[in-house]
Amino acid sequence: MATGAVPLIAAPGVGGVDLGAVDLGLPSVIGHRGAAGLAPENTLAALRKAHAVGCRWVEIDLRLTADGALVLLHDERIDRTTNGRGRVARLPWAALQRYDAGGWFDPAFAGEPVPSLAEAIAVLGECGLGANVELKCARDRGRAIGGRAAAELTRLWPPQLPAPLLSSFVPDALDAARAAAPGIARALLLGRATPGRWGCAADLGCIAIGLDHRSLRRSVVAEIREAGYCVLAYTVNDAARARELFDWGVTSVFSDVPHLIIGTVAAGDGPDGVAPPAGRAASRQDIVS
Repeated sequence: MATGAVPLIAAPGVGGVDLGAVDLGLPSVIGHRGAAGLAPENTLAALRKAHAVGCRWVEIDLRLTADGALVLLHDERIDRTTNGRGRVARLPWAALQRYDAGGWFDPAFAGEPVPSLAEAIAVLGECGLGANVELKCARDRGRAIGGRAAAELTRLWPPQLPAPLLSSFVPDALDAARAAAPGIARALLLGRATPGRWGCAADLGCIAIGLDHRSLRRSVVAEIREAGYCVLAYTVNDAARARELFDWGVTSVFSDVPHLIIGTVAAGDGPDGVAPPAGRAASRQDIVS
C-alpha cells in the first residue's frame, strides 16, 4: 500500500451493511476527544494520554477555520477550551495558533496548542491509534468540511494504522466525504434513538450509527444491529453502564475516562480484550455529549 493511502473499505449496500465486508477493527472502548477526563480535550496531549492508558482508538472533533484549515475543536466557539474568544468559522488558523488550549483544564497543560488535523494524524501514527473523526459544522458548511476532511485523510493517513471512520450529525458532510473518498467508512450520528431515524444511513453508505447512550434500549440496539449497522454509544463514563451496553450488543462506547472502561473489558466483561490501563485515575470528568 502506498504511503498515505487509506485502506479501502467495502461500500455498503442499500438497506444495511454487510459487516463481514467491513473490517475497521473497532475496539470496545474509544477515547472521547482523546481522553477528555484526563487531559484537555482534542489536544495532542489528550491523544498521547489516551494511548498511555491503553486506548487503541480515539474520537476527535474537526472544524473548519475561516481560511479553510482543519482543526481539532468541538464547540462552535473557542471560549470554553482556550483562553481566546470567537467562532472557529470566523477565525483564521494563524489566530488560533496564538491561543492556549490546555491551561483551562489544568496548569500542567498550559501552552498546549489547538492542533491541526495534520498534526493530530502525525501523533496518531506515532502512537498507533485508530481514529473516529467527527465532522462538526453549521448545516450550510457540511459539504465543505466533508470533502476537505476526506481528501486530507486520504493524503495523510499513515498506512500502518487501521482505516479511519468519519462521522457526523450533518448528512451533507457525510455525503460530501463519500463523494471525495468513497473508501473511507462513515457513521451517522443521532441525538436520540427514535425508531426509523437511521433510515438515511443506507443512502449515505454508512456502516455504523452513533447515539447518546442515555437514549438506548436493548430493543433499539437489536433493531439497529439487525439492520446491519455497528452501534456506537456516547459518552459512557460508568463501567456498569458500559457492561450493560455491551450485553445489549453495542459495538463500541466513547468515554472521557477510557481507562475505567478498559479495565472492565480487560476483566472479561466487554466484547473484546484490550490492554489493561496504565495511567493514573482521572482527576476530573467533563461529561458532555
